Amino acid sequence: MTLETAAAPMNYGTSASGSSFYAAMRILPLEQREAMFQIYSFCRQVDDIADSDGPRPERLAALQQWRDDIDALYQGRPPARLKDYVTSVRKFELKREDFLAIVDGMEMDVPQDIRAPDMATLDLYCDRVASAVGRLSVRVFGLPQDDGILLAHHLGRALQLTNILRDIDEDAGLGRLYLPREGLLEAGITDTDPFKVAADPAVPKVCAPLVALAKQHFEKSDQIMARHPRRLVRAPRIMSKYYGSILRLLIARGFAAPRAPVRVSKVTRFAIILRYAFI
Repeated sequence: MTLETAAAPMNYGTSASGSSFYAAMRILPLEQREAMFQIYSFCRQVDDIADSDGPRPERLAALQQWRDDIDALYQGRPPARLKDYVTSVRKFELKREDFLAIVDGMEMDVPQDIRAPDMATLDLYCDRVASAVGRLSVRVFGLPQDDGILLAHHLGRALQLTNILRDIDEDAGLGRLYLPREGLLEAGITDTDPFKVAADPAVPKVCAPLVALAKQHFEKSDQIMARHPRRLVRAPRIMSKYYGSILRLLIARGFAAPRAPVRVSKVTRFAIILRYAFI
């Protein structure tokens, strides 16, 4: 993907249609749905910049332009690509710092590819690229602030850790390694080359603590959602159950190489939507 493609404007609903979260967003009332599509589109665009094959200085400049545009939006001078966001920002009191945190998270991959971060850095990455998205989302869903922030914290980390466990080989192809340094060293892996680590027979030992941590975050997010009316938590429940299904498939498959891709079946996806959106 070129940097020009990554920076191009996107149709909100169309850009989300291939997303794992599309069904969860589709069930929302119109204003909430549009706000969520905008949040998703923003995330896609900054993520595509970070993942593009453009020169690193150009990608850093493109991300900085997003920061400048967000600042302009909150100063009452929205640029063309953010004019549609004005209503959602005002109606749902979306926070500037959460948009900026997402940009900061995507930028963590740009100066150099992330390879074997320590746990504190990995947690910061999860907070920026996932929990910050959650903090925007829970405002749209209408959850009370304290529990909303808690839900974003736990569910965001659960989803991102599941992504990391699922995408070990895909990330290696991008030159990235998100498995934490402490876990690698404890398993006896001293190399940080993504391909060498992905092929190491000790990788399951590195993944086991991340699986346990993801499970803890899923459990805590479930406890928070159980305290609120179903209508407020339909969308995050669908996200949670979908990614929980991915995690169970990963556990059943195991983490030793070669790792076959896992995919939630259409039947399971339909059952999740039916149960948590309509029943």
